[in-house]
Amino acid sequence: MLVETFGRTPGKTGLHVGVENVQRFFPESISEIDLHLGHLQIRCSLNPEFRRDQPEIFDERLSVWLESKYLHGKRDKTPIRLAMVPIGIGTNIFRLRPVSLDEQGKGKQVDVEKAVQVG
Repeated sequence: MLVETFGRTPGKTGLHVGVENVQRFFPESISEIDLHLGHLQIRCSLNPEFRRDQPEIFDERLSVWLESKYLHGKRDKTPIRLAMVPIGIGTNIFRLRPVSLDEQGKGKQVDVEKAVQVG
């Protein structure tokens, strides 16, 4: 799936997942996920608003990683698109990685099987 960075305040960056992705990839039983960020792995809690009106993931460690990896020195805060790839089927573990130019043009949804092959 494709996700985008978002920032509410300077230095506080998270991931906007989108309602369709929440419905497709995040069952009600999941209250936290594991994100693989390169060599780093973090566990992030999903707020109750995640399934309602704020399909966003925010964690201080994720924010620091996004800022250092993708937004360091970037003057404008244009959202960065990233692929959030499930690791395995039916798990709450995802790998976050840059998207290819081909994926950039496909919109919010990426075929999971293709994303797993690429990732």
